[in-house]
Amino acid sequence: MASLTHQRRAGYAFFERNWNLTKRYWGWEIVWLFYNVINALSVTLISKNTQMLGNVNQAQVDSLTLYLLIGTSVWSYLSVTFDGITDIINIERWEGTIEHTFMAPISRFTHMVGSCWYAVVHGLLFTFIQLIIVASFFHLDLSQANYLTAVFVLLLGSISFIGFGIAASVLPLLYTERGSQMSFIVKAIILLVSGVYYPISALPGWMQPIARVSPATYVLDGLRAALQHNAPIWSSTIWASTWPLLITGVVSIPVGLWIFGIAERYAKKAGKLKRNG
Repeated sequence: MASLTHQRRAGYAFFERNWNLTKRYWGWEIVWLFYNVINALSVTLISKNTQMLGNVNQAQVDSLTLYLLIGTSVWSYLSVTFDGITDIINIERWEGTIEHTFMAPISRFTHMVGSCWYAVVHGLLFTFIQLIIVASFFHLDLSQANYLTAVFVLLLGSISFIGFGIAASVLPLLYTERGSQMSFIVKAIILLVSGVYYPISALPGWMQPIARVSPATYVLDGLRAALQHNAPIWSSTIWASTWPLLITGVVSIPVGLWIFGIAERYAKKAGKLKRNG
């Protein structure tokens, strides 16, 4: 029990540390929030072009706008969360504390998950601010949206995102100069196959099985059901997204930690735990 309490407090300590780092670099938070909002507006404005095609009523335009808005919101959430996880390594290099952290009497699970949950909370805050601003810009009616289901799906999907993010954080651990940028490859693949801006049925046949592995596919399906069709948590539509996310989450976190452990041992032997910059 004492050990469990120690690990819980240590996990919160990593959460609090990342919050303090966010306050230190608050200017960057404003920059990225502004960028994400503008990017979402740019994408959702595409829906306005559908009126020029003819035989399209306002309800269809609003539906497409909300479809694209949900896609950009999930993409922003995934980006903020992934960046928050991979930046764990980069920030510790800048601060010169990475070797001390790896030598601390804390399990790697506590270290990574404590830091990752801050990235999740951070990403959720960004996403909902973006969703409210863009929805207000287009005067979308979200009165029928099921926000409880939306939060449930996002939190459930976050478990899987954490696993993928831990695995991706191996790149900045092994490649001190460009590792963080290399993690963009993982996000780019998820963006391509997960139906962020289009249904996965639009993908070539050989890519569609890949989409079924991505947790973002099921997060998007669940969110669109919640926000566009007011689907409750216990509905069959949400369950169709819930069980794949549960399986992906249970598998991805242990696998991510296992991959990170291999990379950590190699980095220690190869002397890669040095301050960068």
